[in-house]
Amino acid sequence: MNQQVITVLGGGSFGTVLANIAAENGNKVYQWMRSSDQAERMAVNRENERYLPGCKLHPGLIPVTDFADALAESSLVLVAIPSSHFRQVVSQIKPYLTAQHALVSTTKGVEAGTFKLMSEVIGDEAPQCRVGVISGPNLAKEVATRQLTATVIASESEELCAKVQSAFHCDYFRVYAGSDVYGVELGGALKNIYAIAAGMCAAMGMGENTRSMLMTRSLAEMSRFAVRMGADPMTFLGLAGVGDLIVTCMSPLSRNYRVGFALGQGRDLEGAVSELGEVAEGVNTIKYVKAKADELGVYMPLVGGLFEVVFNKLPVQDVVRKLMLSQQGEDVEFEVLDKSIPR
Repeated sequence: MNQQVITVLGGGSFGTVLANIAAENGNKVYQWMRSSDQAERMAVNRENERYLPGCKLHPGLIPVTDFADALAESSLVLVAIPSSHFRQVVSQIKPYLTAQHALVSTTKGVEAGTFKLMSEVIGDEAPQCRVGVISGPNLAKEVATRQLTATVIASESEELCAKVQSAFHCDYFRVYAGSDVYGVELGGALKNIYAIAAGMCAAMGMGENTRSMLMTRSLAEMSRFAVRMGADPMTFLGLAGVGDLIVTCMSPLSRNYRVGFALGQGRDLEGAVSELGEVAEGVNTIKYVKAKADELGVYMPLVGGLFEVVFNKLPVQDVVRKLMLSQQGEDVEFEVLDKSIPR
């Protein structure tokens, strides 16, 4: 395996997990973070105590707080920054980027105001760089304990896909390649919405039949919206679609699931998010997708119902009753790709 020099931007759980895997694979890895205290503690204790306590970090992972140090040697850059700060950070690193750099987003969210996914933000800020996205059923705490899983690297550049596969593939983390960047990324963003709904259902004691119905209808909504936005619906049958949807709708390790669970217990949104202590991308994504679906005329009753519960504080039981009494259509609504929509 050829050694690569890799930079991971972000000091959260998934960024740390990926940085550690790359280091274990023999690569030199710089992990940039805003907090100098966090960087110093990681360098000394070899542990991300805030986000991944108990996970020892490989000596080849180098925590830094300076962009110049982080980017001087690397050609592969992973951006693991919450969507609310994503553009700001990519804009800050522009002076250090060249056409030799490849930027890969790991963020599963949507930018406020523009409805741009993170690959599109990278395209705006660093058009000279190759772009890719990583997404899949990858709960960071399980990956950190070497539980078997897989992910998808999607890019129009086959060379970039190969670089990412070489850097991160190992005996417990399998990396598949694809070219539907927008579909892979959209799946990662949309599933966060339905994970909140699943957490609410669990807190209210709803059964397995209900959860099964929720996930199945969620996949139908995701596909319907994806086609209208120009993504390939077949992507949603893979790891970045149904795979990620299943794990986030079933696991208490999912941040969005935990927010939903707290809401289902009767807590308000502010309290649920504050108690989590981490970013749950699905909360804001509900608003953005609801607005876009209304604009495009896409039928998304689950998103609409969840919006009423989370932001208008309607009783969950009233929304559920309305959903169950709504018009019934066909069971299988998996639409085909509309190739007239450019992406």
